[in-house]
Amino acid sequence: MKKNLMSVLILALLVVNIVISAIIMVTLVPQTKQANKLITEVCTALNLEIASGRTANLSSVSIEDIVVYDLEDSITVNLTDSPNGDEHYAVVSISLSYDSSNPDYKTLEPLVAERTTLIRETVRSIITKYTYEEIKNDTSEPEALALEKIQGLFDSNFIIAVNLGATFQ
Repeated sequence: MKKNLMSVLILALLVVNIVISAIIMVTLVPQTKQANKLITEVCTALNLEIASGRTANLSSVSIEDIVVYDLEDSITVNLTDSPNGDEHYAVVSISLSYDSSNPDYKTLEPLVAERTTLIRETVRSIITKYTYEEIKNDTSEPEALALEKIQGLFDSNFIIAVNLGATFQ
C-alpha cells in the first residue's frame, strides 16, 4: 500500500511539473520573440549589421572567401617622438583582406584601387599617433583602428582586416 501511495504521489508531482513547464513555455517564448524583434528593429534603426550574432572578421570568414589586396607603394610615416626625445619613422606596407562572400564585395572592390591615396592617408594619420616603442612590438591596435576607419570610408564591412608590415628607423 505504501509503494502504491508513493507512486501516485510521484506521478502527481510529475504532472504538476509538466503543467508548470508548459505554462512557462507558453508565456516566455512569445515575450522572447518580441524582445528579439525589438532588438533587431533598434539595430536596423542604428544601421548596425547583424550577421549570425557576430561581426565579420578573419576568424568568422572561410579561408576560401578571403582575398588579399596589397597596396603597391609603401608609405613613410614620422612617428611621435619617444619620451627620450628620439625621432623615428616607419616604412609601412599595407594590405587589405576582403570577404568575397560579402554582398558589397563586387561593387566596392574595384573602388579600392581608385582610393588607395585615401587609404594610405587614413593609415598614416593613425600611425603618426604612436611612438616607436608602442608600435614596434604590437601593431594590432593601429590595424584595428585603420580597419574601423577604412570600413567607415567605404560604408561597408567587406574589408575584414588591415595588415601593416613595417620597417622602423
